[in-house]
Amino acid sequence: MKPKRVILSAAVGVGLGVLLLPGAALAETVVSPATTPVGGTVVLTATTCDPNSGDALFRVTGPNRDENVRSTTVAPGGGLSAELFTAGFTLGTYTVTATCGDGTVQSSTQFTVTPIGGAPAGSGGRGDGTGALAAGGTLLGAAVTGAVLLLRRRRSASTLA
Repeated sequence: MKPKRVILSAAVGVGLGVLLLPGAALAETVVSPATTPVGGTVVLTATTCDPNSGDALFRVTGPNRDENVRSTTVAPGGGLSAELFTAGFTLGTYTVTATCGDGTVQSSTQFTVTPIGGAPAGSGGRGDGTGALAAGGTLLGAAVTGAVLLLRRRRSASTLA
């Protein structure tokens, strides 16, 4: 591969990483409240989904659920949200991941269904940021690999001259 192509590839990779990382870091799914009794309602919100890009799709998985909840409702703070009624849910912890209409995947978060009269409802649950951390690590790895390849090409070019 010619040195100019390697330099161009590395520059494009670093440039894309710089552009995409802030969006990945801010992509977040929020569930409020984080704890609800059976028969309660939780609000699922994908904070960075653009309502003009289409519906948000929330995937809810847990002890007795693997279902999708579609939303076209604009959330008061931005993004898209949906209400989920927990009647018929088994007690336990459920994971929610949102995908925006443009295909952007938000971070995942959890909520817990408790017995009626059980623990009081908590504040909103937030994503743990592992998706953003993984995206950042991948982009950083690509940038480091590009830099190493660039340095190797420069060294081999200078030893040949």
